[in-house]
Amino acid sequence: MSDVAFITKSQAEPPFFVGVDLGGTNIKVGLVDDRGRPLVKRSLPTDVPRGPQDAAERMGKAVLEVIAETGLAVGDVAHVGLGSPGTMDVPAGMLLEPPNLRGWENFPIRDRVSQHCGLPVAFANDANAAAYGEFWVGSGRAFHSMVLLTLGTGVGGGIIIGDHSVDGEHSHGSECGHIIIDHHDDARMCNCGHTGHLEAYASATAVVKRAHDLLDARRDTSVHRRLERGDELTTLLLAEEATAGDAFAMELILEAAMYLGVGVASLMHTVDPDGVVLGGAMTYGGHDSPVGRKFLERVREEVRRRTFPVLRERTIVDFASLGSDAGYIGAAGIGRLAYRKRLEVRG
Repeated sequence: MSDVAFITKSQAEPPFFVGVDLGGTNIKVGLVDDRGRPLVKRSLPTDVPRGPQDAAERMGKAVLEVIAETGLAVGDVAHVGLGSPGTMDVPAGMLLEPPNLRGWENFPIRDRVSQHCGLPVAFANDANAAAYGEFWVGSGRAFHSMVLLTLGTGVGGGIIIGDHSVDGEHSHGSECGHIIIDHHDDARMCNCGHTGHLEAYASATAVVKRAHDLLDARRDTSVHRRLERGDELTTLLLAEEATAGDAFAMELILEAAMYLGVGVASLMHTVDPDGVVLGGAMTYGGHDSPVGRKFLERVREEVRRRTFPVLRERTIVDFASLGSDAGYIGAAGIGRLAYRKRLEVRG
């Protein structure tokens, strides 16, 4: 769900920026004005097997198409931002070994997209871009600093301090899903191949695996009936059953929330941000759902239990508000930062 409202060209404030959100399945491209308000967006398939050169060409073409669709000239757009899944070398604009983009290794994606659209392109990790979107115009717009956790197949993370996205010295900063919350030898396995990471306890993958592990001992749950009907075990199914009153499904959701709260508390003690924002597909309907509200309250409860008094009193923990629009809006915002830095150097 997204709170984003689109505007018309006559309502917009120049200069304009285009954001590109590259994902393993789809690519979102959108054009925003200087206040981060989108005018138009479109989506195209990533089609990973066709390779990075083909995708870079199609992304460059999509940038030009959203500009034309808005009735603007290419010269009206000051900069493009590109958010991509890692691993990457941000200063070099290179994809290194992105696990969701097999066959795209060691590819200079920033410069290739720039060549195909004829505009300068800034490059960022996709979760950091989404974090900047929430910081700029979303749930963090009143903050000076914030952490975003995106909950889905994995747990992505972004940290924004001032107008600075924490990319780190080796382009691996803000990997919040890989903080250690369990050091024991039998800790759960993360998607990355290491054990004990937050992602191994609070991602959709982790919740579904936990459900499979415990199902045989819980014959009383309605989840069994759904599976017997041929339904796939997903976090959406668990949310539906929890909403209908199934205790097992709710226990799984609240257990993940507890672990998430442990991770949030660690990040609060590390960064001391104004707020921590939770986004992604696994937010169980957010504020609009009783399950989402219980999930958030369980996270907050664990945070209150584990943090210093000043942090638990002053740090806001809440849901994100931009939904799937955060990525391209934030990428456009990263492009806007690069444009402003360029003007400062010239000045």
